Parts: sequence; structure tokens; C-alpha cells
Amino acid sequence: MKKDSLSHKNFLLKDYYKNTQIKKAFDKIFNEINDRCDDTKNTYHVLSKKFNFDFKINYLKKYKKFKNIVIVGMGGSVLGSNAIYDFLKHKIKKKVTFFDNLDKEKLSRFKKNNNVSNCLFIIISKSGNTIETLSNLKGFNILKLNAKNIIIITEKRKNILNTIAKKYNLFFIEHKNFLGGRYSVLSEVGIIPSFLMGINIVKLRSNLKKYLKDKNKLFLKKSSLALSEIINKKKYRNLIFLNYSPKLEKFLFWCQQLIAESLGKKGKGLLPTVSNAPKDHHSLLQLYLEGPKDKIFYIFSEKETTSNKLKAKKINKQEFFFDNKNIDQIKIAQKNAFIKALLKNKIPFREFKINSVDEQTLGELFSYFILETSIVGKLSKINPFDQPAVEQVKIFTKKLLS
Repeated sequence: MKKDSLSHKNFLLKDYYKNTQIKKAFDKIFNEINDRCDDTKNTYHVLSKKFNFDFKINYLKKYKKFKNIVIVGMGGSVLGSNAIYDFLKHKIKKKVTFFDNLDKEKLSRFKKNNNVSNCLFIIISKSGNTIETLSNLKGFNILKLNAKNIIIITEKRKNILNTIAKKYNLFFIEHKNFLGGRYSVLSEVGIIPSFLMGINIVKLRSNLKKYLKDKNKLFLKKSSLALSEIINKKKYRNLIFLNYSPKLEKFLFWCQQLIAESLGKKGKGLLPTVSNAPKDHHSLLQLYLEGPKDKIFYIFSEKETTSNKLKAKKINKQEFFFDNKNIDQIKIAQKNAFIKALLKNKIPFREFKINSVDEQTLGELFSYFILETSIVGKLSKINPFDQPAVEQVKIFTKKLLS
């Protein structure tokens, strides 16, 4: 029997299941999600096998020749593909660079060290008016009529990026208007970069409904109910991603945006922080265990792999307690020790363990957190799909630059 690619344990609140009203609310939301997966104008449609992509593989094959890919975007337009690249880097033979901030030194170095005419640029912005994305595009100075090394992904409406695509006759792919950026990783936004990086996009999307059935549904239900209680009671304010797997770091930054932007409303929400372990055992662990009891923890690790064991000779007859252990064994011991401390101190946490480092596992992770975050928002009477405060700052910025 094949072992699950992803395993998890839940040590959150114990009394979440006593609230009959919220349990009924979950069942209603869950049934709506199942019903709406095939609704072509609904966010959850991105999880459906019937999702209609705005491109044909044959149209993209001409871009496979590029060995140097540059992905330009902000937030949800780029975090997902960066997570895919970092998690599956061992399968990718191309050089991939992400421009997800305004960094003039990085831009200058890239242009100095690379021939931009030999690079494929994928420019992504849902609104088509994202100032940082447009600034970076202009900074590369690559726009010319019929350019064969630029792909534009944006909404099919009047916006600056769409206007540029039309003016210069660039390859254009529609960003679905019903998909917010942070929910778009499994659409064209993440799938096109994945395909061009050489990732198996069929496997990436092969098991997206895993948590809508069987025992996995129960984990989703218990977690969603517990988290909505945590958010509504406001006892806990911080969510720490304690990460023992370096290849998951970029995925956790994707999670950070998803959770912060979806649930940080109406005075509610959790502040998600990515904390790399065991490094942070030596800087933040004291605060985590004996500081304010305002934190919950998500612990991420991966299955131990076979590697060379450390051979440590005795020094002055003193034994090294890690002798004949490999690096993974040491990290797992540190993780398990931290979990014991959390249990002893009655600090709520969840554990996620990666058993297979492949496309299907990552697709399941994306799908799970999309489902859970949106359900928790609805249970907490928060709209998980908008970001009004972010839009306010964008408006102020535009006025200050006009």
C-alpha cells in the first residue's frame, strides 16, 4: 500500500468539536465548495480537472528553448512559482530568476551578467497595473515590436500591461478575473512557469481534491473548526511556521501571504512568520517556549533520506553523542524534542511531514491551504478573497506619484 505523500498531526484546541452551530456551518461551506468546483467563474474551480486553461501546450513549446527564465511579479503573481521552483529544484535544469521586489542593484547586476535577448521573460500581474511589476519591466528595457521572448499574463481588460501586450504584439495569456492572485498558483499563473521550467504539470494538478474526501476531509474539518475558534477568540495572535525542510521555505512564504491577506480583517487574523530550524533554536526558541502564550505553531519537515553518517572520533576519551548519525537524523531529533516541549507547555501546534518530494505532494499542499484558509475565513465571517486595505495603499501611492 502506497504511503501518503503528505502526513499530518493536529494538536490544536481540544474543545472545537463541541460547537454544533459552527460544525453545521462547516458542512454547509464544504458542500458549497464541492458544488462550485465545476463553476467556471468561481475561485474553487482552480481545483477542478475541468479547469479551462487559456493556452495550448503547442503554443508554449517554442519557448522551451530558453535556458534562462525571468519571472516578474508581486505577491501571488510570483510566490507560487517561486515555491514550485524551490521545492522541485532538483528536477529543473534551467536558470530561473525571480524579480518580486524593487531592487535596482539586483536589476543592474542581472543586466550586466546576462544577455536579456537570450532570456525568457514571464510578466505577471492580475490587475495589469502593479507598479513594481511595470517598473521592473521598464527597467529591463526589453520592449520591442513582436518580441519573441516575452509572455504577458494579466486580465483581459483595459490595463497597462494588456495595452503593452497589444502595442508590441506580445504573447498574451489571460489571468482569470475570478481568481485572486494568492489563489492563482494552480492556474496559468503557476502552471505556465512550471511547464517552461520542465515540471510535470499534470502531476502537479493530479490530486487537488484529496482533502474533499475520506479521512482527509476529517483533518480539514477539525483543523478549520479549531482555527476559526482561535481567530474568533483572539487569544492567539501569531502563527509560527517552524520549518525543518529548506526546500519548503518559499512555499511557506506563499502560505504567509495567503493567510495574512485572506484572514487579516475586522481586527482578526494571525501574523504568520517563517522561522527556519534548527537555526532558530538558537535565537527564538526561548521566546517561543517561555514568552507570551500568544502563538500557535505549524511544524514542517520531510522524510529522512539515506545519506553519509557523521563519523566523530573521541577527543580525550569523550564520546560524541551524534556519532554515526546523519544530518537528517539530527534534525529529526531536534524537531521531536521541540514537539515534546510544546506538549509539556500545552502550546497548540500542527505537524506536516513531507514523505515524497514531487509534483503531486506540492499540488496537495497548495490545495489544502487554499481550502483551509478560505473555509476558516468564512467560518470567521471574513471575506477571504478580498484585500481592501492593500487596495487603499495602492490608491494613495498612485496619488503621490501623479
